[in-house]
Amino acid sequence: MPEQPLILVEQEEGLATVIMNRPEKRNPLSTAMMSEMIDGLRAIGQSSETRAVIVAGAGPAFSAGHDLSELRRRDLAFYRREFELCAQLMQTIEAIAQPVIARVHGIATAAGCQLVAACDLAVAGESARFATPGVKIGLFCSTPMVALSRAVGRKRAMEMLLSGTPIDARTAAEWGLVNRVVPDAALVAETRKLATQIVEASSLTLAIGKQAFYAQIDLDQGKAYDYTKEVMSLNAMAEDAQEGIGAFLDKRKPVWCGR
Repeated sequence: MPEQPLILVEQEEGLATVIMNRPEKRNPLSTAMMSEMIDGLRAIGQSSETRAVIVAGAGPAFSAGHDLSELRRRDLAFYRREFELCAQLMQTIEAIAQPVIARVHGIATAAGCQLVAACDLAVAGESARFATPGVKIGLFCSTPMVALSRAVGRKRAMEMLLSGTPIDARTAAEWGLVNRVVPDAALVAETRKLATQIVEASSLTLAIGKQAFYAQIDLDQGKAYDYTKEVMSLNAMAEDAQEGIGAFLDKRKPVWCGR
C-alpha cells in the first residue's frame, strides 16, 4: 500500500488549498511535513493564476505542532536545523505574493498555533482550541511566540506562553489571533467565501498590498507614510490600477491583466 502524501494541494480557479495530511497524528509539523509545505507554498507563490491560499488540516485537528518523537535526544545541530526550518515555513507564508488563510478546526497547538498566527488571515470553527503548551514539557514555545506576540500583543501572548492554557475560538477572535469564528459545519464554506472575495482582485494588487503591509507594520508612522506613498504611486502606474479606476468610473467589471 503506497504511503499517503504528507500534504495535499487542491486547485480551483484562483485558489489553492494546502492540506496537512497526517490526520492520525493530528498533523504534526515534522521535518518532512515542513519541507513539503515550504516547497508547495513556494511553487504556489510562483503561480500567476493563484490569487489566494488556504492552509488546512485533515482529520480531527488543524495541527498539534512539532512532531515530538523527532525531538528526543538529538544534537544541537539538529535542533538548529529543525527550528530554522520552522522559521522558514512561517516566513514563506509572509513572503509569497498571495494572501494565506488558515482554516482551523480542532486543536492548533505550539507550532500549529504559530502557523495560524503566521497566516495573513484565519477562520476558526467553534471547536478550535489554541495553545502554546511547551512550558509544560520543559520546552518553551520560543519560536511560536514570534508570530503569536505580533498577532495578540504582549500581555495576552505571555499569558498563553507562561501558562500553556488553551484558549477557545471565541477568545482567539477577541484577541486577534483569528478573524472570525463560524460553526464547524460551515467552516469550509465560510473560509472559501472569504478566499473567493479575495481572488476577485488583481493578483498584482494583492501582491503589492501584502508586501507593503509587512514592510510598513513595524516602521514608525513617518517612515511608514514615506514608504507607502511611494508604493501607492508606483501601484497607480500599473495597468491593473488604471483598469480598475476606469471600470469603477464606467460602472463595469474590471478585466485584470496582472500588470
